Amino acid sequence: MSNRPAGDVARSTVRPKGETGGGGPIRTFLRTADGIPIESVYDPGAAVYEAFADPLAASSSPSRDLAFVIAHGFTGDVDRPHVRRVAGVLRDHGAVVTFSFRGHGRSGGRSTVGDKEVLDLDAAVEWARRLGHARVVTVGFSMGGSVVLRHAALRPGTVDAVVSVSAPARWYYRGTAPMRRLHWLVTRPEGRLVGRYGLRTRIHHRDWDPVPLPPVRAVPRIAPTPLLIVHGDRDGYFPLDHPRMLAEAAGGHGELWIEAGMGHAEHAADDALVARIADWAVSAAG
Repeated sequence: MSNRPAGDVARSTVRPKGETGGGGPIRTFLRTADGIPIESVYDPGAAVYEAFADPLAASSSPSRDLAFVIAHGFTGDVDRPHVRRVAGVLRDHGAVVTFSFRGHGRSGGRSTVGDKEVLDLDAAVEWARRLGHARVVTVGFSMGGSVVLRHAALRPGTVDAVVSVSAPARWYYRGTAPMRRLHWLVTRPEGRLVGRYGLRTRIHHRDWDPVPLPPVRAVPRIAPTPLLIVHGDRDGYFPLDHPRMLAEAAGGHGELWIEAGMGHAEHAADDALVARIADWAVSAAG
């Protein structure tokens, strides 16, 4: 257990606020409130690189003070190609923080499949603030989509806009074959072995206690922070009743996009959709 606050940086090369140091990406480990080291990458975004070619244009760019924090799906990590692709699209609109949830990639700890991961996201958001970004938008996919919803509900005022893509509305859903396989992976010892050695994901063996706040109950607490819910009509994990439940819980506050032909999470979110999400976020975050 660590007494360091969320976002404390271990082995960091981060420079003080206002120093770009040439504007290149930074890779480091963040320390969560419960002491887990979280592998993280910061890319200052296209506006910083443009500053070297045209300082006047870059200084007037609305993206210079905006950072996106990407929360990947279960079994993802900071170096997965689909995570890097999403980050590459978003960096044209602002800085980008990517990280591996606990139990994933090179991060420490074990996955709690959306529960303690709120602390991982909190550390990444705080890092973006410490790097000088006045506006921070969280963008989560699948498990990460549920985490950004719960984070915004449990840490009111921490972020300026929230985007949840392909997220579940409720826990313990087993209505599709992929979700039945996921529950086997998480709940059975042999499944956790497959996760560890086949999917590079170390899963905690303990059940949730207490059960975390479900996404559908988190959503009403997010207002007045702008909220966008995105879901594909061909999502093989969570059918359309999930995003509709989330949108209904948001009332007039949240915005819902049902994407024709889209499957599940990062793999299915093409560059055009990610760019539209970025445009929404730039406008919503003010």
